[in-house]
Amino acid sequence: MVSVLDSVNQLTQVVGQNRLELLLFSLAGKPHRFGVNVFKVREVLICPKLTLMPKLHRVVRGLAYIRGQTISVIDLSMAIGGAPLSNIESCYIIVAEFNRSVQGFLVSGVERIVNINWDKVMPPPQGMGNNNFLTAITDVDSKLVEILDLEKILDVITPNRNVVSQEIVNESLAHKEEQQRIAEEKGAPKPVRKILIADDSTVARKQVEKTVTALGYEVITAKNGQEAFDILKDYASKGELTDQIGLIISDIEMPEMDGYTLSARIRSDESLAKIKVILHTSLSGVFNHSLIKKVGADGFVAKYKPDELAKEVKDMMSVYDV
Repeated sequence: MVSVLDSVNQLTQVVGQNRLELLLFSLAGKPHRFGVNVFKVREVLICPKLTLMPKLHRVVRGLAYIRGQTISVIDLSMAIGGAPLSNIESCYIIVAEFNRSVQGFLVSGVERIVNINWDKVMPPPQGMGNNNFLTAITDVDSKLVEILDLEKILDVITPNRNVVSQEIVNESLAHKEEQQRIAEEKGAPKPVRKILIADDSTVARKQVEKTVTALGYEVITAKNGQEAFDILKDYASKGELTDQIGLIISDIEMPEMDGYTLSARIRSDESLAKIKVILHTSLSGVFNHSLIKKVGADGFVAKYKPDELAKEVKDMMSVYDV
């Protein structure tokens, strides 16, 4: 099954073209298929012998030693509220790398890789509540494919409790107060500039929002690139955009419009072009500075280190200093 990923290195050409390479897989007892972004996948293999350890989370079926590294193996069926997968010796492990960590996801079977447009990937239906683990849906061959929010699943198992350091918070708040004082002395109160956060993962949005609000900024949130673009256009119709929103922090893999496409569209729109853009993503190993510059982004921060993101936010917002 490793051969299903043999072409991954060639797939990087789709990045920046609003396209998604999706690895399809199945879970026993579920009538539809599931998908994961290929760029999160290191490899796929038949489940090796697992080592059981005390005090593991109930959805972690054991530990596997793979290519010199010990990783947790998460039963995806259990993680989304289903029954445990049986006969795990005939199941597969999707070894995934994101959020600067590596973990294995146990699945019943792995099918193939498909290439689709992000605009064919839709947000989950409204009304599903906050307890679902979907980040998006699409269809392949007229059949439903659910794209799981792996960040949310991982956060349930090992919550990310990292917060921005108090030293950076204090520096930011003091700087904002000083800037406001200078502006008032000049008789021109400084505009209150918000920061727009675009991410399809509820967990990621909350993490970023916590960091940004700690620095003293108001936030607006969007669930995908198209929604973020529409929000920016709406604000721009009311006046100079950068007097209202100073920065957008955008995920890259999002339904309807990905972060690369969003950044490129911002730069090509005269009413939006001045806003600063940070790309912020869990994906590993598919970025380069020339691509980030090509789509017009001002910076890139890999998830999830609050201090790194906070420093980038401070640098970007400093262009509005009086």
